[in-house]
This record gives sequence, structure tokens and C-alpha cells, in this order.
Amino acid sequence: MERLIQLLDDLDDLVGAFRLLSERIRYRTLSLIAVFAILALQAGGVILAVVHPPLAMALAMLLLIGLLYHSVTAPHHPLEIV
Repeated sequence: MERLIQLLDDLDDLVGAFRLLSERIRYRTLSLIAVFAILALQAGGVILAVVHPPLAMALAMLLLIGLLYHSVTAPHHPLEIV
């Protein structure tokens, strides 16, 4: 009976190790996808700026206005002096 419990414990450890390994692989894969997405967006912005500069400027202004609006309307916490 003790051998069965030890075998099940070893099996549980093996499954846990595989899950940890799969979590590392998932994290690396998602990081790689994020890097490729950022590079694709940057390349698209450069291509847009070369092909059609007025549209690129309009898009940049819309993004800037959205960023400024978000920074103004976001809730700010008061400064705590300790």
C-alpha cells in the first residue's frame, strides 16, 4: 500500500513538473508574439508615414489626443506625505 502511495506521489510530482514547464513555454510564446506584434505595428507606422504622410499625421494626432484625454480624466490619488 505504501508503494502505491509513493508511486502516486511521484506521478503527482511529474505532472507538476510538466505543468511548470508548460507554463514557461506559454510565457515565452506569448512574449514572442507580443514582440512580433509590436514590431509589426512599428513597421506599419513607418510604411504608412512613407506612403501617405497626411494620414500618418492624422493618426498620430488622434492617438495623442486619446492619450492626453485619458491622462486628464483618469482618477488621480492624492499625494500621501508620511
